[in-house]
Amino acid sequence: MRKLIAGPVALLLVVAMAACGNSKSSASKDSSTSTTASGPTTTEVAPLTSTPTDKIPEVGNATDLTKAPTVSAGTQPAPTELQFKDLVVGDGAVAKASNTVQVQYYGANYADGKEFDSSWARGGQPATFPLNGVIKGFSLAITGMKVGSRRVVVIPPDLGYGAAGSPPAVGPNETLVFVIDLHAVQ
Repeated sequence: MRKLIAGPVALLLVVAMAACGNSKSSASKDSSTSTTASGPTTTEVAPLTSTPTDKIPEVGNATDLTKAPTVSAGTQPAPTELQFKDLVVGDGAVAKASNTVQVQYYGANYADGKEFDSSWARGGQPATFPLNGVIKGFSLAITGMKVGSRRVVVIPPDLGYGAAGSPPAVGPNETLVFVIDLHAVQ
């Protein structure tokens, strides 16, 4: 997870982006806390329900969850809103924004399809992390997924690493593509 969670600096960037960002995406609803007569309550982030998919690159090994996926270069111009497509729909538990998840993932640059990070490349072992500790687009993409699913998501810079990027693998204002297999939720 070296690129998704690059330490305290990346976490601060994620928090700052979440606080300052103003995405056009309908998927950018944040959790909010309100107070009722019985005390504070937290509203979960709504799962993705629909999205245009005209900018989703081709995915190799799209439906074979035993093989690492590959991603082709995307069509320019890159999308400015989060887009996703379910390649396999599982029947397990549904991920919530407050969950810790276990996933296999493959991350690529949208412009050329070049891999920049992948749990598959590190021995094929799934990664485990809290959804509130990763880039916003990655968290939004997983929220609402069912265990056993594979989803491809295109993340624009404002929901990814933004103007700072995550050098050296992700440059400033890069649009990202992730193929995510959800193994478990806690």
